[in-house]
Amino acid sequence: MAFRITGKPLLVGYIFMKNLVLLILPFVAFTQSIFCHGISDADKASMMSADYLQYIGLGASHMITGYDHLLFLFGVIFFLSKFKDIVWFISAFTIGHSITLIFATFMGISANYFLIDAVIALTVMYKGFDNIQGFQKYLNIQPPSIIKLVFVFGLIHGFGLSTRLQELPLGDSGLLLKIISFNVGVELGQIAALTLMLFILSGWRQKPSFQKFSVLTNVTIIFLGAMLFLMQMHGYEHHIMDAESKANTPIVYKDSTVINIPAGKSLEYKFLVKKGQTLNYHWESNGIALYYDFHGDVSGSKNGEFKSFEKQTAKSATGSQIAPFDGKFGWYWKNNSSQAVSVTLKSGGDYVVLGM
Repeated sequence: MAFRITGKPLLVGYIFMKNLVLLILPFVAFTQSIFCHGISDADKASMMSADYLQYIGLGASHMITGYDHLLFLFGVIFFLSKFKDIVWFISAFTIGHSITLIFATFMGISANYFLIDAVIALTVMYKGFDNIQGFQKYLNIQPPSIIKLVFVFGLIHGFGLSTRLQELPLGDSGLLLKIISFNVGVELGQIAALTLMLFILSGWRQKPSFQKFSVLTNVTIIFLGAMLFLMQMHGYEHHIMDAESKANTPIVYKDSTVINIPAGKSLEYKFLVKKGQTLNYHWESNGIALYYDFHGDVSGSKNGEFKSFEKQTAKSATGSQIAPFDGKFGWYWKNNSSQAVSVTLKSGGDYVVLGM
């Protein structure tokens, strides 16, 4: 069963800040083009027929290039010098992000990636503010237990990693092992990044400049977290505008066909769609609910990779799918009733009809 989280919980705060940052939005757009934190098209293509070792490599490279995750980790270990404390905090973070990465991906729970990355940016700001004792100095309050918060923030960061992993056509074959392999790679990338950070910090702590510039460094972490937040909310605002524009555009169906499914039988109906092209559809049965799986088969995949977009039992469905890869897109219908069912399918977009 797949779930999707949507909404505008952070957009109000972003709009409030927008006029203040109009002068730095060109920088935000510039950083967004440079630090595009996601699964690249090249990685998507290579992972269509990848083995588990390649998923480990992808997880490691994604963590090493995950500037928001690394910035948060840098803030977490900034003042930690005892090995026991480092292990304790990093373990809490690792357990947290492993839980959501594995279970959210396996269960198909996702969110708008701009939105979740904006929340991750807030965790970066929080840790920098905590490091300068901002809660005590400026708010006159004691912050919650930091070890518990690191665990919670780990859950959030893992959800962010999951939204990126779900961009791949994972398929159902060996899905859990693919997710675990990706997570192993994330841990290896995290160890490599932490090793470098600890090496730098351990050397810097011996110098007088550490105490002199530690506050400035954490203020910089707060600033960078704020910039990441603005960058992601800028992308989210445009995502909402594009979605509303598409919602207000009437869908034109150019093809229509009637498909007959005998009692107790199943069949598939497919379209050939190239990556980036759109398939608009509406189908409706003659009153009997059918189990269906709307999915895409990856063209050229050696292992028969596919990605399911929607699975349920219903009498009708309407939607629009932008192909994330070259492939055959369509439905598997299963008629579990004792009588034949006819399905009227209307479609529009850029595709080649393959049929049954």
